Amino acid sequence: MRSSPLALTVLSLLHMRPLHPYGIQRLIKQWGKDQVVNVSQRASLYRTIDRLLEAGLIAVRETGRDQQYPERTVYELTDAGRAANREWLQDMLAAPRAEYPEFPAALSFTMMLLPQEAEQVLARRAATVREALDRLTAAGEQFPLPRVTVLEDEYRRAVLVAELAWLDGVLADLRSGELTWDYETLAPLAADTS
Repeated sequence: MRSSPLALTVLSLLHMRPLHPYGIQRLIKQWGKDQVVNVSQRASLYRTIDRLLEAGLIAVRETGRDQQYPERTVYELTDAGRAANREWLQDMLAAPRAEYPEFPAALSFTMMLLPQEAEQVLARRAATVREALDRLTAAGEQFPLPRVTVLEDEYRRAVLVAELAWLDGVLADLRSGELTWDYETLAPLAADTS
């Protein structure tokens, strides 16, 4: 089975204690891991659990029924799951991977906008990044936790600070006219060279 951020999260949480899927999802949200792992679709969590079960990385510990809740299957980590968890975690921490986020892809075609349009949309992004940075900082101050439990927030903060500094620089260059373009200048770049 290939690693994924969600699979790593499930294995890591089950390393703490056996859980049912709702408990896993609740802990992901309580611990703020939903900010770095996409769990917006509950079905993706269930698919990941099924894949981990098929791969022998987790096992059913028990299936119970409570009058207030539907039937709940509690999962636990297997020895193979513990080994995979460590291997995946070490690999994800040690080896940068090519990720393809949409922002750099969109930046690569900024020339499709007029410089004034680019300034407007990048100014909106800068405002959004500032707000995200403020929320992240406030959350860290409101619920102080041991540093090791919030390293991802520290990393996200560093990334946001760097992005904001870059955006402010590009916006300054757009406003001063140092960064500009027009169709006539760019058209020859797309000329057929065959």
